Amino acid sequence: MKPDIHPDYHEITIIMTDGTEYKTRSCMGKAGDTLRLDIDPKSHPAWTGQQRVIDTGGQIAKFNKKFAGIGLGARKKG
Repeated sequence: MKPDIHPDYHEITIIMTDGTEYKTRSCMGKAGDTLRLDIDPKSHPAWTGQQRVIDTGGQIAKFNKKFAGIGLGARKKG
């Protein structure tokens, strides 16, 4: 391998959604950094089989507020 062309490969800490943590090696950040996961195999519907709405930053609330007046009410013919 050529020297000085590859990113630094160091140890970081991963924290899962349930609070468990483990150490792994990565190119992310710098040595000793922590990566806190929002979604992981313990909470993602693809692995758990349970549907769950994850509202990041209130996006669902903003959508519901913006489109609250639009409905499928009776339409006038004519």
